[in-house]
Amino acid sequence: MKEVKTKNAPAAIGPYSQAVVCGNMLFTSGQIPINPETGEIPEGVEPQARQALTNVKNLIEAAGGSMDKVVKTCVFIKDMNDFAKINEIYAEFFSEPYPARSCVEVARLPKDVLLEVETITEL
Repeated sequence: MKEVKTKNAPAAIGPYSQAVVCGNMLFTSGQIPINPETGEIPEGVEPQARQALTNVKNLIEAAGGSMDKVVKTCVFIKDMNDFAKINEIYAEFFSEPYPARSCVEVARLPKDVLLEVETITEL
């Protein structure tokens, strides 16, 4: 297993890696919508979705991968009523054939953000 680190995604805020490579697969830790340059969290679900997915994209690219090689995503959202808005932003980052995906509503996320995204990517 090899750790992946980049300054273009938020640093880990606990005892975990931003991402790891195992064989030819990349596993990202859940990415919340923290701007890695400022440490700020944008207001609203659309800007938060865009930032979280940008963080995922930056981690994948730091490992030498690309978004078109993502095979599975997990999206954790605070309010299922935001599902349609999140889907609109999600579609900006992925194209057909889309990765498999799970999406679940959760009670609470780190820093009280509105969503968190993790991925599994073939390198």
